[in-house]
Amino acid sequence: MTAARPTYDRLAPSARGALLRHIVGRCAHESGSKLPPPVVVFDLDGTLMDNRPRTIAILREVATRWRATEPELAARLMDASPETVPYHFRDTLAVFGVTREDLVADAFEYWKTHFFADPHIQHDVEVKGAADFARACYAAGASLVYLTGRDLPQMGVGTFGSLKSLGFPIGVCGTELVLKPEAKMLDFEFKRLEVTKLARVGTVVASFDNEPENCNVFLAQYPDAESVLVDTQHAGGAPPLTPGVKVIPDFSFG
Repeated sequence: MTAARPTYDRLAPSARGALLRHIVGRCAHESGSKLPPPVVVFDLDGTLMDNRPRTIAILREVATRWRATEPELAARLMDASPETVPYHFRDTLAVFGVTREDLVADAFEYWKTHFFADPHIQHDVEVKGAADFARACYAAGASLVYLTGRDLPQMGVGTFGSLKSLGFPIGVCGTELVLKPEAKMLDFEFKRLEVTKLARVGTVVASFDNEPENCNVFLAQYPDAESVLVDTQHAGGAPPLTPGVKVIPDFSFG
């Protein structure tokens, strides 16, 4: 059974709007200035992008494969919606009554092969207000670093294309996409290594992540920056948030 999800105190809409406007204000940077540029760091999955539609697409492909042999389960999977998708895929299967171990193994292997690959990334959608906020930070003068646990070999092309199609600044000066060099590297381990290097880009003024542990690490490394938890979904066993980490559900200004 998945551990109970911690409850975090989200900012009220007015305070959320004030925080986002404050961060955009800290992004101000004169073109040609000799000072290092402000830097805003964004995670992708669960932060800027909702990847649950990617899982829904895969569930429907599994349903198509099962239609002849498991028609009832296939019908349930075809009716899945993003709101019914928990963080872990095995929990998602259980929601729809897929508990037989051979079927779980079959579905999980199909999901693992297709979820972490370029083609299905096209199904991702933006978290509310994310693209507008990223564009506002960039327009004000910040450099944007997309620091993700996705890996370069299997997901680099799809990730770049998805950012572009969803309207995030990418592929232009002042933007960087940082991915794991290989899939087997643990996400938390990768981010702990990379977070110390962000000062090379400029002065970190804010970071956004959906994993509480990452938010704590960012705040410890850059105590003068805003560390913000985007409270969508996260892995089980998350630690308490360090005091000072702000919590928002999305990027709407309220």
